[in-house]
Amino acid sequence: MTLSTFIHGLANPTRFLRLSDAILPWAAGLAIALIGAGLYLGLVVAPADYQQGDTVRIMFVHVPAAWMAMFTYVVIAGASVVGLVWKQPLAEIAAKSAAPIGAAFTLIALVTGSLWGKPMWGTWWVWDARLTSMLILLFLYIGYMALWQTIDDPVRGAKAAAILALVGSVNLPIIKFSVDWWNTLHQPASVVRMDGPAIHASILIPLLVMAAGFTAYFVVVLLWRIKAEVLARRIHSVRLMQAQGIIS
Repeated sequence: MTLSTFIHGLANPTRFLRLSDAILPWAAGLAIALIGAGLYLGLVVAPADYQQGDTVRIMFVHVPAAWMAMFTYVVIAGASVVGLVWKQPLAEIAAKSAAPIGAAFTLIALVTGSLWGKPMWGTWWVWDARLTSMLILLFLYIGYMALWQTIDDPVRGAKAAAILALVGSVNLPIIKFSVDWWNTLHQPASVVRMDGPAIHASILIPLLVMAAGFTAYFVVVLLWRIKAEVLARRIHSVRLMQAQGIIS
């Protein structure tokens, strides 16, 4: 089986709807359990930081949301490549459906970052390299969604949005390495490091549990949105054929 054959088979809308119906209940249950456990570990079990106090608990939402903002954009870029190369409508639908979720995660990361920054830095916002690149990511999400809405031709809209997504992916390594490339207020990477995490397990475990919960939540909402878009396109096709007299 070639890669092209595999992708075409996986992207069959009918097969996808059956698969999503099987995955959704499990993913929803997992999301509820993980987010609940992560909040309990972060807000109740984890100790207050010796410098930040209880303000550190904002990080249990802020950091996973920032991770998911970047991960969602990677999903959009990957789906855009599949849509451009293999002309798969389902990949285009997946990218389109993921964008509002990624924008929401980015907004949550920016807002919670500001809530944390006020007591820690003494200001709600600074033009820090990490903050600025995250704000650019939010604008990329907004621009991507706007392209889909403003271009009437779905084929042209999908292509334009895919190109924007791929060009915008240059921003991802800037977000990731901004703390290493420039002198910023953000601390250097403390979780994903060559020599292992640099934070205590009492903080690391709630972060990872929340990240897993946010990932499961992302899967649930993405599948819901893709299903809704697929069904809406089928209804539109049926109505179009009825209007043309092809079917009664």
